[in-house]
Amino acid sequence: MKKPLIIASDIHGREDTVKRLLEIERSIDSSAIILLGDILYHGPRNDIPPSYNPKGAIKLLESVKDKIIAVRGNCDAEVDLMVLPFDLSQNEREIEYEKLRITLTHGHHLDFSNLKSGKIILYGHTHIPEIKRLNKTLLINPGSISIPKNGFKESYAILGEGSLQIRELFSGKIIMKEDLWLF
Repeated sequence: MKKPLIIASDIHGREDTVKRLLEIERSIDSSAIILLGDILYHGPRNDIPPSYNPKGAIKLLESVKDKIIAVRGNCDAEVDLMVLPFDLSQNEREIEYEKLRITLTHGHHLDFSNLKSGKIILYGHTHIPEIKRLNKTLLINPGSISIPKNGFKESYAILGEGSLQIRELFSGKIIMKEDLWLF
């Protein structure tokens, strides 16, 4: 059995939530940290989040750079690719975990009307945690660890031992769960 994956999206330069995410990562010793884009900049439509410190977030992420698998989001600029210590150049990536083929994307170009059957897609962008099945595709959004929306709190996901859990970042409360062995 592989070590679990930690999945987060929409950090938007918030240092305190990166610190908390890495505390969780150390406690479970994940095999990888999946980052689904929008790492440093808060974006023109969002207010500046509390503890906004992109340089501090970079320094923290540098300590786990060898564990990070990331995709680029709509707020990730060319300069972000130069200052981050891991690859953020791809808009979409495929990984395999526990015999599951998983597509990683930020989600801002995700075409929900043209999904391939039998796929698992991890995406962010909306800042709203969600697990849904659509046309035999499992769509999973861990929410945002920085600027949550629709009344949710900061959240992330853990994938391991055949299930995926979306949890609140600070309390650890499970807010959504999916058994992936049934997929």
